[in-house]
Amino acid sequence: MGLARQRLLGVGFDQAHARIDAEVLALHVLGWDRTALITRADDPLPDTFHDAYDRLVTRRSLHEPVAYIVGQREFYGRPFTVTPAVLIPRPETELMVDTVLRLLPADAFVRLVDVGTGSGAIALTLAAERPQWHVEATDISSEALRVALRNAEALGVRGRVTFLEGDLLAPTMGMFDAIVSNPPYVPLRDAAGVHPTVRDHEPHVALFGGEDGRALPQRLMVEAVPRLTPGGLFVMEFGDGQEADTVANATAAGLQVIEVLDDLQGIARTLVARRQ
Repeated sequence: MGLARQRLLGVGFDQAHARIDAEVLALHVLGWDRTALITRADDPLPDTFHDAYDRLVTRRSLHEPVAYIVGQREFYGRPFTVTPAVLIPRPETELMVDTVLRLLPADAFVRLVDVGTGSGAIALTLAAERPQWHVEATDISSEALRVALRNAEALGVRGRVTFLEGDLLAPTMGMFDAIVSNPPYVPLRDAAGVHPTVRDHEPHVALFGGEDGRALPQRLMVEAVPRLTPGGLFVMEFGDGQEADTVANATAAGLQVIEVLDDLQGIARTLVARRQ
């Protein structure tokens, strides 16, 4: 793994990421967990290891995300299959899950929709955590929905999640007790400054929310208000520096902003609101 770390350092990775990524890729090739790395450190490596490992390190040196290389990312303590058709789940998005679980009753029927579900990380986590809820999940990408369906089956929640293809809330019907979303919000005008691991590999339809990053989230808020039950919950992630505009647009759409939550880096990240 030492040579792999050096290769990654040589193309601009910092020490921490070079070490972690080299280790994760080695474990993936070997089929080991971190405990095995300690207990089997002196075991001879399979003859096929070096060639397979070298191919994966080469992919990572070209800034392909580790999650795509190994085909998986953990979210809220559960493994999710990820492919280049879906955004890779981020730790900060777990804040949305925490918020919804905190604000909605655990022991009552709740009808909820996750708009732009991608891998299904939010929708399927909520379905797994709250068996009495019925969750719907929309996405404009049929490829993303196929990934989400695979994850639903793997997590054993397929029977309680409805997948719908279409733009925002368009494929849904009726009223919801809660609408949640991690919509595309990165400004297209900032694309050149986005790290190549993200910009060159993750799906642009899930990343970029128009020229200023605000148009699509704003449209979602306008669509959401008449589809929420009275007092219904609206939880949405937004980008760094977008707090003021997001709050103003939510209020203009007819939502009552309850709070704005910071992520672990202290960045305003999650809008929490209700239908007035």
